[in-house]
Amino acid sequence: MINKRSLWFLTLFSLILVLSVYYVTMPSELLLGNNSNYLETNQSEENDNPDANTNTTEEPTVQIEESDILTALRVEANDQMLSEMDELKAILTNEDSTVDEKNNAFEKMKELNITRGEEEALEKKIQDEFQLQAFVKIDGDQIRVVVASDEHDETLANNIMRSIQSNYDKKMYISVKFQK
Repeated sequence: MINKRSLWFLTLFSLILVLSVYYVTMPSELLLGNNSNYLETNQSEENDNPDANTNTTEEPTVQIEESDILTALRVEANDQMLSEMDELKAILTNEDSTVDEKNNAFEKMKELNITRGEEEALEKKIQDEFQLQAFVKIDGDQIRVVVASDEHDETLANNIMRSIQSNYDKKMYISVKFQK
């Protein structure tokens, strides 16, 4: 008779066996991350297509790396948000909390999520419009922007402020700081 321990062992062993067989049978191009064959195949298909536009010019790709300061700011902001969320979750799950406390905690959690979404949207907007990596922190009506750039340009800072303010109906206090 098979007991629970033996059944779990057989189940996990079977899963490992299936995954290892899948790994061994995968094409080596996928494992190496080299998609040159895929690109060559697609390019030859484009060349074979008579309807393809032959006057296309390739746009240069811009590769942007995130600076260490932006990474540190994001990690700090995420840690702070996670600690606040944990505190709010503790209030929500606490049996001794009143209904008003739970409602306030839930509303605060919704507000944190909305604020984080706005911050990410503003970061994406700055990257799309100005091709700059940025960190955005919203605290009420104050928005702090840290841009990864060696160039400290007042015109660029004003343009970033105007671009961000265009997303809001009420007056926001926006500060832009350039750091590398």
